[in-house]
This record gives sequence, structure tokens and C-alpha cells, in this order.
Amino acid sequence: MNWKTLTLGALALAGSAVAQTAYTIDSSHSSAQFSVRHMMISNVKGEFSSVAGSIVYDPANLAGSKIEAVIEVNSLNTREPKRDAHLKSADFFDAAKFPTLRFQSRQIWKSGGKVLAKGDLTMRGVTREVVMEIGGPTAEVKDPWGNLRFGASATAKLNRKDWGLVWNQALEAGGVMVGDEVAITIDIEAARTAAPAKASAQ
Repeated sequence: MNWKTLTLGALALAGSAVAQTAYTIDSSHSSAQFSVRHMMISNVKGEFSSVAGSIVYDPANLAGSKIEAVIEVNSLNTREPKRDAHLKSADFFDAAKFPTLRFQSRQIWKSGGKVLAKGDLTMRGVTREVVMEIGGPTAEVKDPWGNLRFGASATAKLNRKDWGLVWNQALEAGGVMVGDEVAITIDIEAARTAAPAKASAQ
């Protein structure tokens, strides 16, 4: 290997380090929504208003990107206080024992024009793998205070029973009160941190 090869390799690594940028999720402009079937005839939707976490994004190397999002269970709102209390109880999320939901990516890649993030979703003390489809991210924009921001969304469908949310009630006419499949969407706005993240040596 000659000095030209070494120089080119060093420049490539330097470019990677610059491209890999760290962001903080802005909780005041981010949320997580869910939709689940009710009594086999309609959909009930809810929202978690507290979403925090961090993102490392490298558009030139998605494999070097990372997502970590933490959702506060007690920020849940379905516009019905009694239903909210039930969902926070031990029948469902058990917020007293498990106050947060967490998603941590392990792999991000592009397939068929879609960006996908595979990672661990921890809910009610159970961790299982999910694959989320990423919408965006948007181009960065500068806010009135000079901070660079971007937006993105993530969607997935999962079976709530896989995480121990098994409560249900049979209906007289057949079927059950609550569906098993849950559609989730996480909408995120993130602000660039003061300094870019360093590329991993691994």
C-alpha cells in the first residue's frame, strides 16, 4: 500500500466523520401515535406526547446511523380519561412498573427506495425486534435561533400480545373488545447538537 492509497483512505474516513451528525429529539415537537381496532367495527387512536432521545444520521452511510427514542407512558392520551387510566394500568402498559417505552435501532438500510430501521422495542419489560419504515428525513432547516433541524417519521405494525399486553374481553355477538394488531407512527423533529458525532473506530 503506497502513500497515495493511505491518503485517500484517510480522506474517506474524515469525510465519513463529518457526514455523521448527532441530533437531539425535540420533545415539544415530537409524538407517537397508535391505532387499534375496537369491538371489530372501528379504530381507537391515541397519542404519547412525550418522546425524547437521540439520532446519529449519516446520509452517505446509513449503516452508520442510529436512532434511540424513549416514550413516557404517562403522556398517553386517547381523549377519554377512563380509557387512559385503564391503558396505564397493569392490564396494559403497567406504567407504575414500566414507565417508558424504548426503541433502539441496530441496523438502518435502504431497500426498494424505502429506508428501514431494525431495532429493539422494549415495552412492559419485554424487548422484541421490530422493523420500522422511515419517512424522510427532510432536508435541514435553520430555526429563528440558528439551530439546524430536520423532521422524520417511522411507522410499523405489531402484535401487542408479543409484549405481554394480552387483556381482552369477549363480545356477546362474537369477536373481542380490542384488536391484537396495533399500527404505530412516530413523528420526530430533531435539532443538531453543537458538534458532529465522531465516526466509530469499529
